Amino acid sequence: MFTGIVEEAGTIESIVRTDNGIRLAIRATVVGNDVQLGDSISVNGCCLTAVYWEGSPEAGWLLRFDLLEETWKRTSFAQLQAGSRVNLERALSASSRLGGHFVSGHVDGTGTIERWERQGADHLLEIRAPTEVLPYLIPKGSICVDGISLTVSHVQPMGFGLWIIPHTYEVTSLRERQVGDSVNLEADLLGKYVAKLLEFRGLTPKIGP
Repeated sequence: MFTGIVEEAGTIESIVRTDNGIRLAIRATVVGNDVQLGDSISVNGCCLTAVYWEGSPEAGWLLRFDLLEETWKRTSFAQLQAGSRVNLERALSASSRLGGHFVSGHVDGTGTIERWERQGADHLLEIRAPTEVLPYLIPKGSICVDGISLTVSHVQPMGFGLWIIPHTYEVTSLRERQVGDSVNLEADLLGKYVAKLLEFRGLTPKIGP
């Protein structure tokens, strides 16, 4: 379980296909400080298992993860390459503050950036969302975009908009994104449970605004 509060933007060292899948190596400075074999780390909003690490607090860390083909197909990882920045967050501990919202790290689908522009000190981001995410979008509701807990500002028939403050722009990989890029989306967990209860009672959540 995560919160969507990004701890750092790491850098992809390599993406290598193996007989068992895809091996992803990431350079980091923060999240490797207390990592253990088998720990869960959110990488651009996708919960991955650390299978190897090396380094030191002074020199930084190299973290490695094994990805299944299913993970590769269902996320935006295919558009990344060596040198790309990715948002990283360690799993929530019992003593942590919940600064964002509950994020499972299970990507519901990928969205497409349709508008990404600076307006004053902030940035306006509009994303076209897949049908797997549309039913859970509400103004002022929570959404996880590439591992970042964000608040929906407005909902459109086929997507939604967000306002990105300068701090979020500076400390996450969003600053590398462009119109047309894909982003990992995870709908609000509480909204999914509400929708399931409605479905169980024979009601269907409304799609769109």
